[in-house]
Amino acid sequence: MTTMPLINIIVGAALLLFGRRLFWLFVAGVGFVAGMTLATAWFGGNISPVVILIATGVGIIGAILSVFLQGAVVAIAGFLSGGYLAYTLALGTNHASFAWIAFFIGGVIGALLVVGLFDWALIGLSALTGATVISENVALDRTASTLLFLALIVFGVVVQTRQLTKTPPAHKNGQ
Repeated sequence: MTTMPLINIIVGAALLLFGRRLFWLFVAGVGFVAGMTLATAWFGGNISPVVILIATGVGIIGAILSVFLQGAVVAIAGFLSGGYLAYTLALGTNHASFAWIAFFIGGVIGALLVVGLFDWALIGLSALTGATVISENVALDRTASTLLFLALIVFGVVVQTRQLTKTPPAHKNGQ
Protein backbone atom coordinates (compact mmCIF):
# COMPACT_ATOMS: atom_id res chain seq x y z
CA MET A 1 0.00 0.00 0.00
CA THR A 2 1.37 3.40 -0.92
CA THR A 3 1.61 6.22 1.58
CA MET A 4 -1.34 8.32 0.35
CA PRO A 5 -4.05 5.66 0.72
CA LEU A 6 -2.65 4.84 4.17
CA ILE A 7 -2.87 8.51 5.22
CA ASN A 8 -6.41 8.69 3.83
CA ILE A 9 -7.41 5.53 5.73
CA ILE A 10 -6.02 6.96 8.98
CA VAL A 11 -7.89 10.25 8.43
CA GLY A 12 -11.03 8.29 7.52
CA ALA A 13 -10.76 6.14 10.67
CA ALA A 14 -10.35 9.21 12.86
CA LEU A 15 -13.46 10.76 11.30
CA LEU A 16 -15.37 7.49 11.58
CA LEU A 17 -14.62 7.01 15.28
CA PHE A 18 -14.12 10.49 16.76
CA GLY A 19 -15.77 13.04 14.45
CA ARG A 20 -18.31 14.28 17.00
CA ARG A 21 -16.21 13.94 20.10
CA LEU A 22 -13.22 15.81 18.70
CA PHE A 23 -14.92 18.50 16.67
CA TRP A 24 -11.66 20.13 15.61
CA LEU A 25 -10.55 16.72 14.27
CA PHE A 26 -13.76 16.45 12.26
CA VAL A 27 -13.14 19.88 10.75
CA ALA A 28 -9.46 19.16 10.09
CA GLY A 29 -10.22 15.74 8.57
CA VAL A 30 -13.02 17.03 6.38
CA GLY A 31 -10.83 19.97 5.35
CA PHE A 32 -7.99 17.61 4.44
CA VAL A 33 -10.25 15.24 2.46
CA ALA A 34 -12.07 18.07 0.65
CA GLY A 35 -8.78 19.88 0.00
CA MET A 36 -7.22 16.69 -1.37
CA THR A 37 -10.22 15.99 -3.61
CA LEU A 38 -10.46 19.53 -4.96
CA ALA A 39 -6.70 20.05 -5.39
CA THR A 40 -6.34 16.69 -7.15
CA ALA A 41 -9.12 17.65 -9.56
CA TRP A 42 -7.62 21.11 -10.14
CA PHE A 43 -4.17 19.68 -10.88
CA GLY A 44 -5.38 17.10 -13.39
CA GLY A 45 -5.75 14.09 -11.12
CA ASN A 46 -2.10 13.99 -10.06
CA ILE A 47 -1.25 13.73 -6.39
CA SER A 48 1.84 15.85 -5.94
CA PRO A 49 3.52 17.50 -2.98
CA VAL A 50 1.59 20.68 -3.83
CA VAL A 51 -1.72 18.80 -3.61
CA ILE A 52 -0.74 17.29 -0.26
CA LEU A 53 0.39 20.71 0.99
CA ILE A 54 -2.94 22.28 -0.05
CA ALA A 55 -4.94 19.49 1.61
CA THR A 56 -2.88 19.70 4.81
CA GLY A 57 -3.16 23.49 4.83
CA VAL A 58 -6.95 23.38 4.46
CA GLY A 59 -7.14 20.84 7.29
CA ILE A 60 -4.93 22.88 9.63
CA ILE A 61 -6.77 26.12 8.88
CA GLY A 62 -10.06 24.35 9.54
CA ALA A 63 -8.85 22.99 12.88
CA ILE A 64 -7.56 26.39 14.02
CA LEU A 65 -10.73 28.18 12.95
CA SER A 66 -12.89 25.54 14.63
CA VAL A 67 -11.42 26.52 17.98
CA PHE A 68 -12.14 30.25 17.57
CA LEU A 69 -15.16 30.40 15.27
CA GLN A 70 -17.06 27.22 16.03
CA GLY A 71 -20.49 28.43 14.88
CA ALA A 72 -19.30 29.42 11.41
CA VAL A 73 -16.94 26.47 11.13
CA VAL A 74 -19.78 24.07 11.99
CA ALA A 75 -21.64 25.23 8.89
CA ILE A 76 -18.50 25.19 6.72
CA ALA A 77 -17.52 21.68 7.88
CA GLY A 78 -21.07 20.48 7.21
CA PHE A 79 -20.89 22.07 3.77
CA LEU A 80 -17.54 20.42 2.94
CA SER A 81 -18.59 17.03 4.29
CA GLY A 82 -21.97 17.04 2.53
CA GLY A 83 -20.35 18.37 -0.63
CA TYR A 84 -17.63 15.72 -0.60
CA LEU A 85 -20.20 12.94 -0.13
CA ALA A 86 -22.44 14.22 -2.94
CA TYR A 87 -19.44 14.79 -5.23
CA THR A 88 -18.24 11.23 -4.63
CA LEU A 89 -21.70 9.82 -5.32
CA ALA A 90 -22.03 11.87 -8.52
CA LEU A 91 -18.67 10.62 -9.82
CA GLY A 92 -19.95 7.05 -9.49
CA THR A 93 -22.92 7.70 -11.79
CA ASN A 94 -23.36 8.32 -15.49
CA HIS A 95 -23.68 12.01 -14.64
CA ALA A 96 -20.13 12.70 -13.47
CA SER A 97 -20.20 16.02 -15.35
CA PHE A 98 -22.63 17.26 -12.69
CA ALA A 99 -20.28 16.40 -9.81
CA TRP A 100 -19.61 20.07 -8.94
CA ILE A 101 -23.31 20.85 -8.87
CA ALA A 102 -23.78 17.82 -6.61
CA PHE A 103 -20.96 19.13 -4.41
CA PHE A 104 -22.79 22.43 -3.94
CA ILE A 105 -26.21 20.87 -3.30
CA GLY A 106 -24.75 18.28 -0.93
CA GLY A 107 -22.80 21.03 0.79
CA VAL A 108 -25.89 23.11 1.45
CA ILE A 109 -27.76 20.07 2.80
CA GLY A 110 -24.76 19.11 4.98
CA ALA A 111 -24.45 22.63 6.39
CA LEU A 112 -28.16 22.80 7.23
CA LEU A 113 -28.05 19.39 8.90
CA VAL A 114 -25.02 20.17 11.04
CA VAL A 115 -26.36 23.54 12.14
CA GLY A 116 -29.83 22.16 12.91
CA LEU A 117 -28.95 18.81 14.45
CA PHE A 118 -25.43 19.41 15.74
CA ASP A 119 -24.48 16.19 17.57
CA TRP A 120 -26.46 13.76 15.40
CA ALA A 121 -25.42 15.46 12.18
CA LEU A 122 -21.77 15.36 13.25
CA ILE A 123 -22.09 11.66 14.04
CA GLY A 124 -23.81 10.91 10.73
CA LEU A 125 -21.61 13.06 8.51
CA SER A 126 -18.35 12.03 10.16
CA ALA A 127 -19.31 8.34 9.98
CA LEU A 128 -20.36 8.67 6.33
CA THR A 129 -17.27 10.67 5.40
CA GLY A 130 -14.92 8.34 7.27
CA ALA A 131 -16.54 5.24 5.74
CA THR A 132 -16.34 6.79 2.26
CA VAL A 133 -12.68 7.73 2.61
CA ILE A 134 -11.72 4.29 3.96
CA SER A 135 -13.70 2.28 1.39
CA GLU A 136 -12.29 4.38 -1.48
CA ASN A 137 -8.73 3.67 -0.35
CA VAL A 138 -8.98 -0.09 0.19
CA ALA A 139 -8.48 -2.21 -2.92
CA LEU A 140 -11.65 -4.34 -3.00
CA ASP A 141 -14.13 -5.30 -5.68
CA ARG A 142 -17.36 -3.28 -5.87
CA THR A 143 -19.47 -5.67 -3.76
CA ALA A 144 -16.89 -6.02 -0.99
CA SER A 145 -16.29 -2.26 -1.01
CA THR A 146 -20.03 -1.61 -0.63
CA LEU A 147 -20.29 -4.10 2.23
CA LEU A 148 -17.25 -2.54 3.93
CA PHE A 149 -18.77 0.93 3.49
CA LEU A 150 -22.08 -0.11 5.07
CA ALA A 151 -20.39 -1.96 7.93
CA LEU A 152 -18.14 1.02 8.63
CA ILE A 153 -21.10 3.43 8.73
CA VAL A 154 -22.91 1.25 11.25
CA PHE A 155 -19.74 0.78 13.29
CA GLY A 156 -18.94 4.51 13.29
CA VAL A 157 -22.48 5.52 14.29
CA VAL A 158 -22.56 2.92 17.09
CA VAL A 159 -19.14 3.94 18.46
CA GLN A 160 -19.92 7.66 18.34
CA THR A 161 -23.42 7.21 19.79
CA ARG A 162 -21.91 5.36 22.74
CA GLN A 163 -19.49 8.26 23.20
CA LEU A 164 -22.42 10.67 23.13
CA THR A 165 -24.06 8.94 26.08
CA LYS A 166 -20.80 8.70 28.05
CA THR A 167 -19.45 12.23 27.62
CA PRO A 168 -20.87 15.73 27.80
CA PRO A 169 -22.05 16.93 24.39
CA ALA A 170 -19.70 18.87 22.16
CA HIS A 171 -20.02 22.64 22.23
CA LYS A 172 -23.24 23.48 20.47
CA ASN A 173 -23.00 26.20 17.84
CA GLY A 174 -20.47 28.34 19.64
CA GLN A 175 -22.12 28.10 23.08
